[in-house]
Amino acid sequence: MHNILVVDDDPTVAEVVTGYLERAGYTVARASDGPGALEAAGEQWPDLVVLDLMLPGMDGLEVCRRLRGRGPVPVIMLTARGDEDDRILGLETGADDYVTKPFSPRELVLRVESVLRRGRAVAETAPGGPVLGCAGITVDPAARRVTKNGREIGLTLREFDLLLHLMRHRGQAIGRESLMQDVWGWDFGDLSTVTVHVRRLRGKIEDDPARPRLIHTVWGVGYRFDATAEPQRPSASAGPADPAAPPPPERPAHRDGGARTLPRGSDRTADGRTSGGGAAGADGG
Repeated sequence: MHNILVVDDDPTVAEVVTGYLERAGYTVARASDGPGALEAAGEQWPDLVVLDLMLPGMDGLEVCRRLRGRGPVPVIMLTARGDEDDRILGLETGADDYVTKPFSPRELVLRVESVLRRGRAVAETAPGGPVLGCAGITVDPAARRVTKNGREIGLTLREFDLLLHLMRHRGQAIGRESLMQDVWGWDFGDLSTVTVHVRRLRGKIEDDPARPRLIHTVWGVGYRFDATAEPQRPSASAGPADPAAPPPPERPAHRDGGARTLPRGSDRTADGRTSGGGAAGADGG
């Protein structure tokens, strides 16, 4: 049974999320601020953290940094705003996924299951595959170790999986949708997640991330790993700066058959009832 730590200063949100996770079979601990989250993690190290970005005293980004400083742990970031800068900042801090408020609690449970499932798949398949090398970059799948010119590079779980996948398909142009499915194991989600991780990965393995020579943007398609002398450049008529990174798609329909969303300040309780006027109705289970 997995242990989940839910960190949110809104007691209603925390109660509803906790209720859904417990009904899905998880053991849940709660904290309402950053110091409380670090204390709870110290008492029992979680298998995953659902972490609100906006917390009193210590924001979610700092909590994420401190937790990652103690050891690897998957993090799903909650943000009350849909601003792209907030999402990118959370991903660049090392969050494995993010969910924007208002959100469906059932969708959050699906995200939790997806992140944990991916972690299990990595653990089960880790001891296999040949060591890969290209242009001074060496990837050892069994040891989950990456070196550049003999010096080890520290990559997050997703960064390692992304690099390994690209190198295993060296010379092939791979779309962001395919990367989302094959690396993240998601059939839905914001494709900017892939864009951010490619940028982070370039910053760690490229000599000049602004002029990548290993991970190339294939305009209108996605990305390709291939050591070449010069990076690809778009033609003058190519249109937008990065056609491989179109605006995020419209949010897909929920798989739960129309689950309601949970706004900040909602007065719905964990069993779907409302405690006072105007709140959304029950989520059907």
